[in-house]
Amino acid sequence: MAESVPVRCPACRREHVYAAPSYPCVCGAPVTPELDRNAVPEALTHHTWDDDWITVQCTACGRQDQWPRPELGCPCGTVLRVPLVQERSERGDALTEEAQGESDSGAGTGRESETADSGADEGTGQAAPAPSDSRRPRIPLPRAAPSPRPPFHPVTIRTARDAVTAAALYLRWLGYQEIRRADQRPPSGIGLAARGVLAQIDPTLRPASLRDVECLWLTAMTESTGCVYFSLAGYAEDARSVADSLGVPLFVLDLTGTPQPVNSLADELVAAGA
Repeated sequence: MAESVPVRCPACRREHVYAAPSYPCVCGAPVTPELDRNAVPEALTHHTWDDDWITVQCTACGRQDQWPRPELGCPCGTVLRVPLVQERSERGDALTEEAQGESDSGAGTGRESETADSGADEGTGQAAPAPSDSRRPRIPLPRAAPSPRPPFHPVTIRTARDAVTAAALYLRWLGYQEIRRADQRPPSGIGLAARGVLAQIDPTLRPASLRDVECLWLTAMTESTGCVYFSLAGYAEDARSVADSLGVPLFVLDLTGTPQPVNSLADELVAAGA
């Protein structure tokens, strides 16, 4: 269970007890960012995609993925961005690298001459022999078959942001990498992009229309990539028909955060993965 830390609102000085949410890694282990109890929380005025997501490493398998940044809403109306231990470490590493760079700049000439001398054999002036075949790195052979995916662990949908998080987790579970906000904003909903796919998430209570599906498909065609649609309220009948003809997998997001396939294309995507 995640550790609870005290968080004081800088606007009203009210103190809260906050625990960061845990998200499931593809290996099945829970991933929880470590909160910095010694840092002062920041009042958030607006959201951006880069600031809303952070890279956290799974302690079980070592995999690094992006997860929503911990935030806390104060009753006074202020949204607090809760500081993380890893951010303090990253700032310290950046300062260390900067100082090291300044130190190295004065000694570069000496090291270059030493490097040049070390490459030649003493006494003969000839270059050192190349490493033998036994010392060269070996390229691993590909596996005979891909490893099976672990069960998908959903997140409960309470807000529109939860719906986007659920869709992003599902895309990652399918095997898509480098998930980010899409470059082009869709006419409705929220767009996500990954290597090889463009996804649209509609968190409203209105069924997705034929135009919504066609716009997603046209955008994907201009970017020469595949596409997939996630809707919280389902699809109109003509939208399902045109999705089948255009080759667009359709999913419905239930409130548990588990996408349910709507057409056969979605079933095929779940079976094959990315």
